[in-house]
Amino acid sequence: MDMNAKIYVAGHSGMVGSAIVRLLRKEGASNIIVRTHAALDLTDTAAVKNFFQEETPDHVFLAAATVGGIIANSRYPVEFLYNNLMIQNNIIRSSYDIGAKKLCFLGSSCIYPRECPQPIKEEYLLTGRLEPTNEGYALAKIAGLKLVEYYRREYAFKGVALMPCNLYGTNDSYDLEHSHVLSALVRKFVDACDQNSGSVTVWGSGNARREFMHVDDCARAALFVMRSYDGDTFLNTGWGSDVTIRELAEKMKRLTGFKGKIEWDTSKPDGMPRKCLDTSRMTGLGFAPAISLEEGITRTIDEYRKLKKDGRIKE
Repeated sequence: MDMNAKIYVAGHSGMVGSAIVRLLRKEGASNIIVRTHAALDLTDTAAVKNFFQEETPDHVFLAAATVGGIIANSRYPVEFLYNNLMIQNNIIRSSYDIGAKKLCFLGSSCIYPRECPQPIKEEYLLTGRLEPTNEGYALAKIAGLKLVEYYRREYAFKGVALMPCNLYGTNDSYDLEHSHVLSALVRKFVDACDQNSGSVTVWGSGNARREFMHVDDCARAALFVMRSYDGDTFLNTGWGSDVTIRELAEKMKRLTGFKGKIEWDTSKPDGMPRKCLDTSRMTGLGFAPAISLEEGITRTIDEYRKLKKDGRIKE
């Protein structure tokens, strides 16, 4: 992958897209193309087509998406399905139409069935029912990876699809309605420390298991496949190991210095019982994440505290 070529990062202001931009700059990319949502609505087919015809990017990272946690996914399934389908369809089709050299599509481990053998192999896709609380998002991501696959099969378009585990880290959302579990816990425990609260309430039973990878490692994985992978199959990426939400909360308590009690709201859903990816294909290609969960959480806590200090967190 030529670092002097035109590289378009769709979703550059989001957590994954901004991590990819940071890494590309570090690697010496000299012609990174980005657009804000105000400048380019990626659900607008005509606007996206015109943008691609004007810019003609050589490489495309498709990290743009409507994202959120269990609450947002459950309340707004139309937005999670429709918006993501439109974004994906427009960018993948336009990338092919203008002759882009390669595209990397970023998906999610929620594409797999709710009751899935563990660890989850790529071939388990579409072997069972999805988790209802994020079905709309999962359906969109399945459609995206399949569209990439079909464009390769029918038109020999070089697209690769990457399915990361749960991501967290720099530029994540800390909105308790829209954030994912790890960033939500960072906010809850740091705020509880600041307010001298006696307890922190966490959703669910704490028994669900999740695999977490820092977003900087996801960016490394995306650049790795753009440089080194040209196979027909989408790839899982992550650590290949997981923790319970209870273990995560206890770790968060220790790392933030919270001295109170953790209370579990079992009236709230756990989501999928377990999501641990089999990452053997990626490791076999030579890629492995580098930022441990302990290190990543510590970084994220420090970043959230700085955001609070700078007044950039809405109470």
